[in-house]
Amino acid sequence: MKKMWSEPVIMAQKFMPNEYVAACGDSGAYYIFQCNAPKGTLYYYPESDGSIDGVYTGDGRARKLGSFKPNLSVKHYAKTTDAFYDGFIDYDMDGKPDPGEGVIVWIEHGWDPWWGPTSDYHATKELDMKSWTTSQS
Repeated sequence: MKKMWSEPVIMAQKFMPNEYVAACGDSGAYYIFQCNAPKGTLYYYPESDGSIDGVYTGDGRARKLGSFKPNLSVKHYAKTTDAFYDGFIDYDMDGKPDPGEGVIVWIEHGWDPWWGPTSDYHATKELDMKSWTTSQS
């Protein structure tokens, strides 16, 4: 039996979603906070101890970021997906964390057309991140 040629047919199926999927997630969410830690030498712990609360209980070593001076007139907007660290302001200059020196550290990375990559360090004494103000873009 001979087959007859027929013109090809394109069949399309309509997409019917069967689950809700968020398009943005938390990518547009921001923490709003102030650098309210007193001035001093700022340290942070690059390795997490499992919680960010200004009290480091891990076995990693603190890294010195340098001299810190707060700017209370500026509110910072940091993405909720950014890295935050336990740290401390070394008020007594002994190079180790003492009671009352704990802070949460955010390292803001940027770009300067003249200097290239830049970093700015921020520290807050508000140690409960769940209480921080948030914003959605």
